[in-house]
Amino acid sequence: MIRVLLADDQPLIRAGFRALLEMAEDVTVVGEAGDGAAAVELARALRPDVALLDVRMPLLDGIQATRSIGADPDLDGVRVVILTNYALDEYVFAALRAGASGFLLKDIEPAELLLSVRVAARGEALLSPSVTRRLIEEYVATPPRPVAVPGLERLTDREREVVALVASGLSNEEIAAHLVISHATAKTHVSRSMTKLGARDRAQLVVFAFESGLVTPRAGRPSRA
Repeated sequence: MIRVLLADDQPLIRAGFRALLEMAEDVTVVGEAGDGAAAVELARALRPDVALLDVRMPLLDGIQATRSIGADPDLDGVRVVILTNYALDEYVFAALRAGASGFLLKDIEPAELLLSVRVAARGEALLSPSVTRRLIEEYVATPPRPVAVPGLERLTDREREVVALVASGLSNEEIAAHLVISHATAKTHVSRSMTKLGARDRAQLVVFAFESGLVTPRAGRPSRA
């Protein structure tokens, strides 16, 4: 059973999401919060598998709440998914850096909501190629100065290549086809890269790839520097 925490300052929206989620036999809503501070407290008390957090809430917004959850080692198993009315808004990168596993628009179809919760519960990222492209566009507009990412020096050449492909929005299957390796090998490279970089999921791999300069924002490809 996948245990879900809902946090949104609008009771009607919470009720709607609860009703949709509990249509599934493998999902249960274990708690609801109307603000970010309460969401963090409930996450600590209930230890849900997935926390669906509205990006705009009183006391603590979804980004701050995500940061608090991600910083608590006791909540390492909680996957945060941000709920928003605003597709690919200015909160995307901040939420990824804070530790969010992905984003859902509030007008999502019921089947997609359930699939997304299951994906997040498995520890996978809800980061579509369209979101990755938007991140690249943001970097093109305001390229950041590369920062040191601990663990980057431990990556093998192949792992660096795989991380760059993840940052380009490729799935494990697509990475395997691109590199002409097996799906299992691609998955292993991704997993080892996440471990070495201390990334919770693929979404954070994308953040690290851009922050470190491992990929160039204009092309979304490995840097030759």
